[in-house]
Amino acid sequence: MSLLNQTDADVVMTPQNIRTKKLPVAVNLLVAVVALGIGFALTYGASIGTWVLAVVIALILYLVGIAVVAGRIEGRRAARNRMWQALIYAACVLAIIPLASVVWTLISKGASRLDANFFNTSMNNISARDPNGGAYHAIIGTLEQVGIAALLAIPLGVLGAIYLVEYGKGKFANTVRFFVDVMTGIPSIVAGLFVLSFWVLIVSPWFNDGEPRFSGFAASLALTVLMLPTIVRSTEEMLRLVPGPLREGAYALGVPQWKTITKVVLPTALPGIVTGVMLAIARAAGETAPVLLVAGGAAAINFDPFNGNQQSLSLFVYQQAGDASRYAPARAWTAALTLVAIVLILTIAAKMLARRNKLTR
Repeated sequence: MSLLNQTDADVVMTPQNIRTKKLPVAVNLLVAVVALGIGFALTYGASIGTWVLAVVIALILYLVGIAVVAGRIEGRRAARNRMWQALIYAACVLAIIPLASVVWTLISKGASRLDANFFNTSMNNISARDPNGGAYHAIIGTLEQVGIAALLAIPLGVLGAIYLVEYGKGKFANTVRFFVDVMTGIPSIVAGLFVLSFWVLIVSPWFNDGEPRFSGFAASLALTVLMLPTIVRSTEEMLRLVPGPLREGAYALGVPQWKTITKVVLPTALPGIVTGVMLAIARAAGETAPVLLVAGGAAAINFDPFNGNQQSLSLFVYQQAGDASRYAPARAWTAALTLVAIVLILTIAAKMLARRNKLTR
């Protein structure tokens, strides 16, 4: 009995023997500073590279150093944990750096033409020596083309995904999924060539006295072809993530399947669907080749997407970037910044509308 009591006393855990040694933050920072110093000293001392190589060498030295130091203080398991944690943080920083660089470059170079003239005028009658001229016609074209494409692609894509998840079974559904996957990877110029050969060369002559004609609507059709697979696949995945008990509960209450889909399944998956739709819209807004092939581009303002050449911001950036005028690069950077701002505003607005849904709160 006394031996049993003695054994129980021996295994009693106290705050003193629960605590383990932990690597101080100051030591962690010291290892990082030393690794950074050695990396820059080796790189610039031997003249073997720039600061990028110095940072890479410093990262490797830091991982080795933190593994050794943490192993001595905290043990091997904690050392491995810290090493992998440092790798994860480094990967995150490496992923953020290009994004931050793109944003900084757009803002720094695109802010020079953020004026009223840029947003209120077109490039009509603007010579190479004229510092004025703006992208008003391109903004109108982008909004109309992407808007029409969204009106066509979103209902078709969402309904197609609903069919694949809720109704589709057998070979036909598998065939649809296969072709959707294939369409996801097609180059944008292929979509432009398809619309050019079908709509511009065959269909448009019926409405233009036998003459083929470019239009913003043709560009919208090409963008619709590009948006559809992205919307279908993303919506399909979001609908599959909806818990089965939600559907079963609605069916148990006698709710028809169509009403279960519209009142339960779609509202639950709405945030993910919105994300997929905005990815498709962002891709469509940045496409240049289809617009160049079937809309032609124009220097003047054209509010009619069904008649005549029409410009877009992506095509405007492409044309201005290759222009010989010394004022063209500034217009190109500002147009690129405007395009990113439009996509950002649309994304924020879509997210805010999705959050108003009660079932997603």
